[in-house]
Amino acid sequence: MQETFEEIIEGFIQNKIGISDLFLTARLAGLLQKHVGKLHTEDRLISAGIGNNKLHDLNAKIRGDKIHWLDRKNNQSDELEFLDFIEEFIQYLNKTCYTGINAYEFHFAVYDEGSFYKRHKDQFRSDSNRKFSLITYLNHDWVNADGGQLWVHQNDETTKIIPNNRKGVFFQSNELEHEVTIAMRARMSVTGWLKRV
Repeated sequence: MQETFEEIIEGFIQNKIGISDLFLTARLAGLLQKHVGKLHTEDRLISAGIGNNKLHDLNAKIRGDKIHWLDRKNNQSDELEFLDFIEEFIQYLNKTCYTGINAYEFHFAVYDEGSFYKRHKDQFRSDSNRKFSLITYLNHDWVNADGGQLWVHQNDETTKIIPNNRKGVFFQSNELEHEVTIAMRARMSVTGWLKRV
């Protein structure tokens, strides 16, 4: 795990975007994919909104994903294993980079065919607790024609990331604007933020 953590952190330090193609184990990715697929099939995901509790606006013109928050209280083994993994990553990040991260929040995100998320930053204007964004993907055999790429904008350059299974993407929440292009088939991820509160 330390090699994986080091890879994504080193990429972030060098390029402001850390990417690890095999951030999740195949086993954990499979469990998460099965769980979110079941939630999706059973229509138990909720439409995502814009803003935080103080400023919440459902707006399909900006984003079209559906979500389910991960929580230890859900008592789901795959969620617990994922959150344990995130806590190990946070410990390693704090130890090696002195970031002071002491909280986090993560949710499943599903983009159905035709869904997207317009260009934005992840940190709220009214709340600066989110320090880093971390996205892990759960999609097998994804190709360019499937759309749903993560475009991360930095100065005049755009990094285009295909949401392949097990891939992790890590960047600073208040710094880089990013977007999800129109998905041509269902696109799944676990998306979240490392926080300092």
